[in-house]
Amino acid sequence: MLAFIGLGLHDERGISLRGLYEAKAADFVFAEFYTSLMPGLSQKHLEGLVGKSIEILSRADIEEKAEENLLRFAERNKVAFLVPGDSMTATTHVDLRLRAAKKGIRTVIIHGVSVISAAASCMGLQSYKFGKTVTVPIAESGPLIETPYDVIKENNKRGLHTLVLLDVKADLNQYLLVGEALEQLLAIEQKRHEFVTDQDRLVVGAARIGSDDIAVKGGRIKNLIRYDFGGPPHLLVFPGRLHFIEVEALQVFADTSKEALEANV
Repeated sequence: MLAFIGLGLHDERGISLRGLYEAKAADFVFAEFYTSLMPGLSQKHLEGLVGKSIEILSRADIEEKAEENLLRFAERNKVAFLVPGDSMTATTHVDLRLRAAKKGIRTVIIHGVSVISAAASCMGLQSYKFGKTVTVPIAESGPLIETPYDVIKENNKRGLHTLVLLDVKADLNQYLLVGEALEQLLAIEQKRHEFVTDQDRLVVGAARIGSDDIAVKGGRIKNLIRYDFGGPPHLLVFPGRLHFIEVEALQVFADTSKEALEANV
């Protein structure tokens, strides 16, 4: 058996009681931390909770050599696989589950807190008013990827909020920050001139959701682009049409000015 166990958002205390029970009962425990950053996590403390050693697997271990590094153990033993956030949010985990199924290995999913729902919660936004989620990639040589701009545009047309995840390459210690992502979106706006992510657009940034030092701040892009959110992971939300409760929530929970909120009411 292979149990996929979500660890939540910030540190080892985010694991659920059921997840902890399954990990304690496993013959072997593995984990990966390349799909997302858990800034407060301690492997030593996590092993103390689980009561056994945990082998950390790399991206290559999972995506290229899962059969020899993990699945062979699950064919005859009970294996726990600990992952950041929710256990099935990352495509690589879905792929691993499919590979296990093809080998006749029974799988169990134990969910953890996902940033997809937590982002709406910490800002006071209504989760059912979100459209398609998109990721801004870490910029490399060549033209900027315009998909995030297009997704925000389409969600805007429907009055929906857009959750914008910022690229994380935890295995390479690379994390896109709010200011860097906004600079990319402004550059695309300057090219297309469609008033999707212009300087006056309302946006909300958040950092380290799930931690004691969470940072949440809303405002116009021109004001937020230089705001210091501190360390990663970061994300953005581009609000659509706002309910009056959401307006009040963004003022109270995200320190957003009434002026910045006017266009979205």
